[in-house]
Amino acid sequence: MANQSIIVPQISTLPAHEAAAGRMLRWLIHKNVVDSQLTTCGLAGDRMAYCIAEGARRVVEHPQALPFGAAVNGLQIITRRCIYTPAKGFIEEAGCPQCRREVGEPLFESLDEWYPGDTDNFMCPLCGFEDDINGFLFLQPCGFSNLGFIFNGWAPARFKPAFLDAFAERLGFPVRLVSAVLE
Repeated sequence: MANQSIIVPQISTLPAHEAAAGRMLRWLIHKNVVDSQLTTCGLAGDRMAYCIAEGARRVVEHPQALPFGAAVNGLQIITRRCIYTPAKGFIEEAGCPQCRREVGEPLFESLDEWYPGDTDNFMCPLCGFEDDINGFLFLQPCGFSNLGFIFNGWAPARFKPAFLDAFAERLGFPVRLVSAVLE
């Protein structure tokens, strides 16, 4: 079964997101986490991705679970507005950080306005609190952004918290890790 570890900035519209994507890729190549050349080791779209490299062993908790030798093992960088969820078994439940009540159904219905970029925010229908959609509480980690880093096949290896902290610091925004299992 295919899986992905997805690092998503916790902001719907990251300023200069394509420049940030390039900066982060150069950092990952410098750390030898991924290779510098695109190959067909991705899962989605044209399958072009940056292949796993030896330095990946240093940034995960279970290096033996990394997909070395697998046909799908690379990093795909998405620079368009996307919704990142666990996919299989995703529970569409969310809460308002202000009133702490369930707002999942209206929040997920609002994605029709969020996805095309009509808005970055969601307003709680119960208390009126408004924030970037990423500021709401989700039962399962998910992310909404114009930038995403999809590491194909890496989910069982689990990124180290220190790596995620360094990634966020380098990016300049908090990040969320979404682990997706695909059918």
